[in-house]
Amino acid sequence: MPDPGGFKSAGIDVGSSAVKVALLEERGTGEFDVIAYDSERIRKRNPIKVTEELFEKTMARAGLGRSDLDYIATTGEGELVSSRTGHFYGMTTHARGALFLEPEARAAIDIGALHTRAIVMDGRGKVLGYRMTSQCASGSGQFLENIGRYLGVTLEEIGPLSLQADDPEISSSICAVLAETDVINMVSRGIRVTNILKGIHQSMAGRYMRLLTSAKVKGVVLVTGGLAADVGLLQALREAAKEQGAEVEMRAHERSVLAGALGAAIWGNFRARKLRDKGLSLSA
Repeated sequence: MPDPGGFKSAGIDVGSSAVKVALLEERGTGEFDVIAYDSERIRKRNPIKVTEELFEKTMARAGLGRSDLDYIATTGEGELVSSRTGHFYGMTTHARGALFLEPEARAAIDIGALHTRAIVMDGRGKVLGYRMTSQCASGSGQFLENIGRYLGVTLEEIGPLSLQADDPEISSSICAVLAETDVINMVSRGIRVTNILKGIHQSMAGRYMRLLTSAKVKGVVLVTGGLAADVGLLQALREAAKEQGAEVEMRAHERSVLAGALGAAIWGNFRARKLRDKGLSLSA
């Protein structure tokens, strides 16, 4: 049976390219400890199989079984996970997860594999507004990975290489296909890889700043999603904010990629407590 003390909850964020799992334990009202977490790329495999295997692996690392969890919350494409207790909307979980990671944040910019969204929230994680890019925009994680593959560098290498640029070559194309064609032309003209990547980052950062401006974002913004660990992109975002005179401070956290999973676990914990207080079953 679940521990009658602090609730334990799991958050599972199933994205288009990766799965993230986070296990939390409540240690006080609104206070949580991260028990264990993990993430894994899907890489053309069955997303549900990857999710189940990662979930089991993360629980084993924490020494927990499913009966030890008070709530299993999913987000993203996690509605397909049969073991879930409940499902939460991605915008809501990323807002709450961002606030957990960075209490001063009042907005998050979630840079995913297929799209990017700017989410405005209050101090309790309530979503106040949002803006989203279209799927065809050349500003997604998948687009950047495709560029890296063509240039012969991994996604992890892109950020550090971008920081070494001395003369960035900016791609002006909005369409991802045309932007990739621009990159091919740059290579044929002998443009250095570092300058191509920095130019791509600057182009992406410009689009993201327009999203934030459209959403009327001010204050601390936490970068979440798969590209949150890209130090070159973070630097380009900070430079774009300064150049545009935007009243924002761009930040990232070492666990930014887990924001959706963390937020799901937190909302799941909240839901479990509400159900218990009402004397209802968690399956209700």
